Amino acid sequence: MIVSVSNANIYQGNNLILQDVNFTIKEGEFVFLVGKTGTGKSSLLKTLYGELPLREGEATVADFQIKGMTWKQVPFLRRNLGIIFQDFHLLTDRNIHENLSFVLKSTGWTDKQLINQRIEEMLAKVGLDNKSFKMPHEMSGGEQQRVGIARALLNSPKLILADEPTGNLDPDTSNGIMQLLLSINKEFNTTILMATHDYEVIRRYPSRILKTENGEVLDSNVIYGK
Repeated sequence: MIVSVSNANIYQGNNLILQDVNFTIKEGEFVFLVGKTGTGKSSLLKTLYGELPLREGEATVADFQIKGMTWKQVPFLRRNLGIIFQDFHLLTDRNIHENLSFVLKSTGWTDKQLINQRIEEMLAKVGLDNKSFKMPHEMSGGEQQRVGIARALLNSPKLILADEPTGNLDPDTSNGIMQLLLSINKEFNTTILMATHDYEVIRRYPSRILKTENGEVLDSNVIYGK
C-alpha cells in the first residue's frame, strides 16, 4: 500500500477535524477525496504530506511513518510526493523555469544541465513547450495549474496529492487538467489522491471515492458514476 491510515485523528490546531480515520490506497490507484468545504479534506492531505502533525493513530505514506515525523524528515517525505495546490503556489517574482529549478535544487539536484533537461521534459509533458521563461502573471489559470502539475512530477513521485486542482478553473480547463492527471496516472502508474467538491468532475471521470462527512472519512470502495 502506498498510503495506509489507521485509527487516525486529524487535528487543525487544537480542533479535532476528523476522527478514527481508516483507509488504504494501492499503488497506481486514482482516488477522489470528496466532501463539502470545511469538512477536513485539506487537513487530511496536509497531514499526509507532513504539514500538520499526526498526533493520534498511524499513517504510512510512500514508506514513511507520518506519526512522530520531525521537520527535518519532512523534506525526505516530499521528495517522494507530488503536491498540487488549488491556488498554484507559484513564486510570482520569478519565471516558470526558475520556479521549477528552485524545487529541483531544494530537493538535491545540482547538475545545471540535468536540471534544465528535466524542466523541459516536464513542461513538454504538460503541454507547455517553450513557456519556461514566461512569468506566472503572463499565463492563464489553466497554464499555471499545468506548471503546478509539472512541478509535482519533477522528482518522479510515487504519489500525487492534489488539493482542489480544478477549483479555480472553468469547466473546459478543468476537463483538460483532469485528462492530464488521468494520463499521468496511467502512463507512469502514479497514484493520485485528489480532493474535490466538484461532482461534475466525478461524474465525468468515475473512480473510487473517500468522503469527508460529519467528522469521519467514509470509504465507498465503489466507483461513483458506474
